[in-house]
Amino acid sequence: MLTHAHLDHVLGLAGLLATFALYRVDGTIEIVGSEETLGFVRRYLADTIGPESDGGYRLRAVSPGPVLVRQGWRLDAFAVAHRGTESLGYRFQDEPRHPLISERLDALGVPAGPERALLAQGRSVVLADGRDIVPEMVHGAPVPGAALAIVGDTEEIAGLVEPVRRADALVIEATFLERDAALARSRGHLTAAAAARLARDAETGELLLTHISGRYRPEEILTEAARHFANVRVVGDFDRISVSARNDVSS
Repeated sequence: MLTHAHLDHVLGLAGLLATFALYRVDGTIEIVGSEETLGFVRRYLADTIGPESDGGYRLRAVSPGPVLVRQGWRLDAFAVAHRGTESLGYRFQDEPRHPLISERLDALGVPAGPERALLAQGRSVVLADGRDIVPEMVHGAPVPGAALAIVGDTEEIAGLVEPVRRADALVIEATFLERDAALARSRGHLTAAAAARLARDAETGELLLTHISGRYRPEEILTEAARHFANVRVVGDFDRISVSARNDVSS
């Protein structure tokens, strides 16, 4: 997934694809982004890796809205404002879960094991005594699934509140500190304080800050953001983050 067509956000693609080819990684890599972004990427990769037909990749242009739907989760794109580009943000969303109510299972005599697993998947079962048990008989209220929102470079936060609303984790840039807010505006970027205010206003679970100018220490960025939103981290390339629903209920 690509957020926009600026070189610092697409330059690594050629090296990544070359590495996959070197190690003979099977399959075609699908690269997703806006029409504008992929127009730029198509020219760049054609000159470095080769065209789609023999470069081991496929370009897929998307617009704000559904991008991919799979069993149990979906991916949607939303518009992001950044210096006149066709920028996109992305939201991964797990489907709601219907937790099993153990008291109902026990009362109905549903044994632990495959029967309960099938009911958890939304499938009916037949007990040993011939009774049919349908999921609605043992399911509790739906529980929202985990959500991860990813935003690249952006110059404003008002239009992002709803797209990232109640995401369990929000990944977003924090290029500048508030003392350089004028510079941030002129370059189409956020301050750490602005990113934190977005996380607060959108009621997100955790804020993960990236794309930090080398003029600052990560501790400075973290301190400024934490004044507005407590659950914040500065993250870097190759960090591994686990995202789970805040209101997860064990069945």
